[in-house]
Amino acid sequence: MGRRIALIQGHPDPGGGHLDHALAGAYARGAGAAGHDLRFVDVARLEFPLLRTQDEFEHGAVPASLRDAQAAIAWAQHLLIVYPLWLGTMPALLKGFLEQVLRPGFVFGAGATDGVRGLSGRSARIVITMGMPAFAYRWFFRAHSLKSLERNILGLCGIGPVRATLYGGVDKAGERRRATWLAQMEHLGRAGA
Repeated sequence: MGRRIALIQGHPDPGGGHLDHALAGAYARGAGAAGHDLRFVDVARLEFPLLRTQDEFEHGAVPASLRDAQAAIAWAQHLLIVYPLWLGTMPALLKGFLEQVLRPGFVFGAGATDGVRGLSGRSARIVITMGMPAFAYRWFFRAHSLKSLERNILGLCGIGPVRATLYGGVDKAGERRRATWLAQMEHLGRAGA
């Protein structure tokens, strides 16, 4: 029996055609071939406001345009989040999306202070593409934004384990290297990992 997987495409360009879109597509092909059930969330195609106050974050309603995305996250056993590294972190649109859907009452119990993590029992894989070499991001920059997403967002919601796949030097990667990356993502999709 397959896993329930929510694939969150975090590239902010709604036009598509980027490596991130191809990687997500390869994962989806592998997942589909293995019989996993997949729901796709394309953040760039969703219309939603950014949160501006703590009160709005804690007590406001999730916009209607994001209810299906939030339901996909609740339904999933595994999340795949794909995005490009921009200014050392995830694009602002993806961060705004996560702030909207991962609110108190959804990721914590109704009181938001009772310690119940609403997304416990789920795993995740984060896939990040970047222009710099991946080892430079990990060792020189200490993968600070990846660690923040792992610990301060997903971990706080109860999601774990969280694994990461980093693709660096994407601007200079040739067709052979890209084909290897796509094959890796298709393999991960088949495994539901």
